[in-house]
Amino acid sequence: MNVMKEGWFTEICNSSGNPVLSVDVEEVLHQERSNFQEILVFKSKSFGKVLVLDNAIQCTERDEFSYQEMISFLPLNSHPDPKDVLIIGGGDGGVAREVVKHPSVVSVTQCEIDEKVVEVSKKYLPFMAEGFNSPKLELHIGDGLQFIKDTPRKFDVVITDSSDPVGPAVALFQKQYYEGLKRVLKPGGILCSQGMSTDATLGKAPHVS
Repeated sequence: MNVMKEGWFTEICNSSGNPVLSVDVEEVLHQERSNFQEILVFKSKSFGKVLVLDNAIQCTERDEFSYQEMISFLPLNSHPDPKDVLIIGGGDGGVAREVVKHPSVVSVTQCEIDEKVVEVSKKYLPFMAEGFNSPKLELHIGDGLQFIKDTPRKFDVVITDSSDPVGPAVALFQKQYYEGLKRVLKPGGILCSQGMSTDATLGKAPHVS
């Protein structure tokens, strides 16, 4: 259970030992229920602006770069010539911001299920959402699983920047999703996915041969 009480937002993680993370709340900037999830943005003295989806912290202004750079640059720099990139999720725009920087990347296709996350990020997290302004980017609002079923395109790199498997992100942790990703990858293509903590998911990842 995650709560905001007496100037603190507290998240209790669902992993061994149930570790607790508490972040000070200076001001609540935005709070709403979209068609898919609860969206909260607050300002913290310690971490700057913080994005929370379904009561789980997604990123903070202080350290978001460390996640965005790792999930983007590792697959991009592991591929000899990554021209076409697909991002599933990533509604805050941070991964797109990093992917479009790569000199080999020509086209970035992104599919995000919740348009409200994109809108809120553009307003309150512009330092991340600047990725949406790139002419390399084509943004689709819709279900990522359905997108990979329908698209005829193939990609050099696919990055899944999802939230944890709660609410709309549950489908992105299923075997069916990874089978679809295998189909849309070009020969020699690379997949990189947010997979929670190994402490919480060890032995639970889908196997696709």
